[in-house]
Amino acid sequence: MKQSIPLTFLCLASYKKGEDFLIKCKELGNRVLLVTSESLMHENWPKEYIDEIFYVPDNNNEWNMDEVINSISFLARTEKIDRIIAIDDFDVEKAAKLREHLRIGGMGETTARYFRDKLAMRKKAKDDIISIPDFVHVLNHGEINIFLDSHKPPYILKPRSQAGAIGIKKLHSKEEAWEAINRLGDQQSYYLIEQFIEGEIFHVDSIIFDYEVKLALAHQYTLPPFEVAHQGRVFFFFFVKKGSEDEIGLIKINNAVIKSLGLKKGVSHTEFIKGRDG
Repeated sequence: MKQSIPLTFLCLASYKKGEDFLIKCKELGNRVLLVTSESLMHENWPKEYIDEIFYVPDNNNEWNMDEVINSISFLARTEKIDRIIAIDDFDVEKAAKLREHLRIGGMGETTARYFRDKLAMRKKAKDDIISIPDFVHVLNHGEINIFLDSHKPPYILKPRSQAGAIGIKKLHSKEEAWEAINRLGDQQSYYLIEQFIEGEIFHVDSIIFDYEVKLALAHQYTLPPFEVAHQGRVFFFFFVKKGSEDEIGLIKINNAVIKSLGLKKGVSHTEFIKGRDG
């Protein structure tokens, strides 16, 4: 059923994704504007469902957000933008920055950081007494040494803002950890080091409305995503049995995480480790 008052959706896609969303959004009677990378100009976008496409000069799908804000602000002189949509993980921070600048409703920069900045989300979860692997910000070298000395290797070096297993390194000694840190140079503060926990890896996908999880589905990976990404293995997961001890526990801790991070409405993908100690 089509809505009586069409809205204008500004959709950000630095990578080619989200075709189904764009199509459905248009079918519901909305005006659909797509902002995407110039390098994707010749991709097969569903143009019959998109009212206008705007191409952003990019460097490996990275955008200059100051220029994007200026351009979208100019566009807003003649377009009343009602919603700003991040098509992919990589676009969440871009959308939040635009919403803040244009004062359009939706997730702002503070909440977006909790979902995109691995350091911010860990600090918030830790503050709210949610069990997480121990970690240290790659910032103060004295604190890093204390962390490395108080935890047995291996260690996991993670970029704060990438998605999935991109940029993650497994380090097998304190010396290897410092070699990796020193190679980062001025980029050190954009990383964290985490305690390695061996165990089964799960994820929960959720739909949230008014801060309440309306639907949550728990899954288990057959292999850790890190191994799949770095060793070329087959990516596969399966549903956790409904009503099982694992499923009940995952749903409970997922609800706690969503509440802690403050997501009002949207969808989430959260990963959990079941250590050998349960």
